[in-house]
Amino acid sequence: MTAAGFLRLAWQTLVAPRDVAKLLLSLRLGHEALLTALALVVVLNALVVGLIQASGLPGAALPFLISPGVIAALLAAMLTASILFMTWLGRILGGQGRAEDIALLLIWLQALRALGQVAVALAAAVSGALASLLVIAALIAGIWIMINFLDVAHGFESLGKALMLLVLGSVALVFALSFVFTLLGVTPNGMSI
Repeated sequence: MTAAGFLRLAWQTLVAPRDVAKLLLSLRLGHEALLTALALVVVLNALVVGLIQASGLPGAALPFLISPGVIAALLAAMLTASILFMTWLGRILGGQGRAEDIALLLIWLQALRALGQVAVALAAAVSGALASLLVIAALIAGIWIMINFLDVAHGFESLGKALMLLVLGSVALVFALSFVFTLLGVTPNGMSI
């Protein structure tokens, strides 16, 4: 895919997320392609965060420094858990989505996230207020896209059910991460910043 094609598909994702979800799902990518794409977006996001932190821009992605390797590991774990939770909980709610379908759509969202992080960092170099507005707009757009993606992937035909899945999946992810961090002995007071 060319840079222009990537940007066109990114714009199309904003204005017609259901059509993009159907297009992506029609690709029926194999496991190897999905794993490669997942690794690519994890590394890309970790590099973007690392470069933003190293640049010292006021809109740094995290308020404290974490190595790109740790960021990549955390993102890979969260993305994998999200795929599993969104598939499993979606099926409990009557959805028909496959893990491969959810994975592909979340991978695409992570590619868009990297693009959004770059845009926010560039905006932060110009104006903190502009960067803040861009973050809010990206958050709202991301939720809207995710709801539509989940609806298409699971065949709900109900944005309300897809929203419920997003909320339940997010809560499950937070509890799972809290549990894992507790097992590892990482607490908010014990983190080295």
